Amino acid sequence: MRLTLVRIKSTDYNEVITILNTETMAYSTKVTNEDSSKSVIKNEQLLTIIKRVTRALRTLSAGNHTLLHASDEQELLHDMCQAIVEKGGYRMAGVAYAEHDENKSFHWMASIGVDKEFLEALRYTWADTEMGRSATATAIRTGEPCVGRNILTDPVYAALAYVPLRENAIKLGFAAVTAFPLHVNGQVLGALVMGAIEPDAFDEEEVKLLSELANDLAYGITNLRMRAEHQVAEATIARLAYYDPLTELPNRILMLEHLQEAIQTAKYHHHALAVLHLNVIRLRGVNQILGYRSGDQLLQQLAQRLMRTLKEGEFLARVGEGEFALILPSGGADYAIQAAQRLANALHDSVEVAGLMVDPRVSIGIALYPGHATEADTLLRRANAATNDVCPARGGYALYTGGQEQECTRRISLMGDLRQAIEQNELLLFCQPKVDIASRRVCGAEALVRWQHPIHGMLSTIEFIKLAENAGLITPLTHWMLDAVFSQSYAWHEAGIAQALSVNLSAHDLYDPMLVDRIQGLFSTWNVNPELIQFELTESTLMEEPLIALEALTKLKNLGIRLFIDDFGTGYSSLSYLQKLPVDSIKIDQSFVMPMEADNDSAVIVRSTIELGHNLGLEVVAEGVDSQVVWNLLTALECDVAQGYLIGMPMPAGQFSDWEDKWARMSV
Repeated sequence: MRLTLVRIKSTDYNEVITILNTETMAYSTKVTNEDSSKSVIKNEQLLTIIKRVTRALRTLSAGNHTLLHASDEQELLHDMCQAIVEKGGYRMAGVAYAEHDENKSFHWMASIGVDKEFLEALRYTWADTEMGRSATATAIRTGEPCVGRNILTDPVYAALAYVPLRENAIKLGFAAVTAFPLHVNGQVLGALVMGAIEPDAFDEEEVKLLSELANDLAYGITNLRMRAEHQVAEATIARLAYYDPLTELPNRILMLEHLQEAIQTAKYHHHALAVLHLNVIRLRGVNQILGYRSGDQLLQQLAQRLMRTLKEGEFLARVGEGEFALILPSGGADYAIQAAQRLANALHDSVEVAGLMVDPRVSIGIALYPGHATEADTLLRRANAATNDVCPARGGYALYTGGQEQECTRRISLMGDLRQAIEQNELLLFCQPKVDIASRRVCGAEALVRWQHPIHGMLSTIEFIKLAENAGLITPLTHWMLDAVFSQSYAWHEAGIAQALSVNLSAHDLYDPMLVDRIQGLFSTWNVNPELIQFELTESTLMEEPLIALEALTKLKNLGIRLFIDDFGTGYSSLSYLQKLPVDSIKIDQSFVMPMEADNDSAVIVRSTIELGHNLGLEVVAEGVDSQVVWNLLTALECDVAQGYLIGMPMPAGQFSDWEDKWARMSV
């Protein structure tokens, strides 16, 4: 007899039983005329089949109910095993996952009806060996169900390794096992294993239904994994949208959302709050000289330092390339200043980057709610604007004051104009003459750059040099200056003027690995005598990175160029370091020279500097010589060269020849 089964995934067992009873009655009528003993046997067989099919249907329905309510893969596996045993009526159930490696082992993820610790203690494999002939291993290896294995009589389970399993089966009261492969994403993930009390359990119809259960379980695992992957992807997207991947701090978007919420809270409770904006000044130079990876390391270390200083309720974010912002949820100006001092102290020490100790130089701007702004974006913008007024001597922080945004707007506009002026050669080359004091002969000039803005007029050099630094235009500006100086030196040579021009270099220029190559190229282009080109570097510039400065100066000196230390006396350099530098001259800063007449301390400093320079075999130049009295004092001190308004103000390079003739007539 063969039953015609109707697949019903439902808990309506009455309908199932009705179908099965109909089959039973039809069969009973058929066997009425048969021998009664045979009829009894067949009826018992039929009832057994019905009982097992009913069990399988009940298990399938319970399993589907479990699938509908599962939210976690491990939970699903456990609940499925529990449903098979408690709702379906099987004696044991388990799920094993295969390890697709060279060992070809599998481990139990869930089990009911047998101790999990006992199963884990056995060393299972699904390789085609004696140890891999169990129902579970066979299903995993072949990808097909391994049906109706009798643990008590099957010779496979007579192997020594399986004796503990067989004894445990006898103890727990199950005799037959069947394993169904779990196909997930085109691969056999593992197997669903079920044990029944009857040694001859798992007939054809029962196995068909249970195979569908295994397929449903595999489908459920696939869906849960896809859901988990989607959740991870969504979390990743959310993190990318709201967090900085480099420092793992909240980004500007999340910071502004948090700030707006903090403003609403402050408004409701009638209290103030503050935003601190931190700019890492040295980041641009580190990126350009040491590389972006070093810049990233600098930011990561600074972020870690800042995180360690945070107090409860404070919110730190990275809001730009080299910018951080801190929200203080309550407190006014005094508290904000204290917080700024706390951050400045945390960032004061140098940071080791690429084997070098780098001073991060961070400026901190402060803006307050409600005094400075009532909207998040405006408050952050004004905190940023305040960083432009930061002075290191005043603690490295500044409060926002009215008008700073307008000034920032002007600066942004000027940055764009400056870039255009450099690219279109709209800058002007000026020069200020230098004179040998003893002979009163002209001995060269300092090259200076000037910018005649079409709207704002002649801008101060300090202003547009700072603009160039903030806009990343120092290198283009230096290139313009070098081109202009070499071109002018060639023009002077052609006109019979053999005067040296000195060019100022910044710390940024020294870090440029292509600087010396560019200068060599200009010498080749213009065929200018190296003695006619000089370079001036401030003492503070040389002290920032002494090793880098020493290497750069050595390369420049090898070109036959004269080198000057500018603004000498303001950089606190040591004599031992000064002796190592391949320089030819020192220029005494004008802040010491100009007040010599009235200030005895300044006069002492100038005299000592001249003596020091001469003792080291260096030429000494005095800047800021604006009066005859100062000239006379310098003459008495045997200073070598003078530069200042008494001699000549900065002038367009084209006027230098006329000025030189006039000076020669005056000096006769």
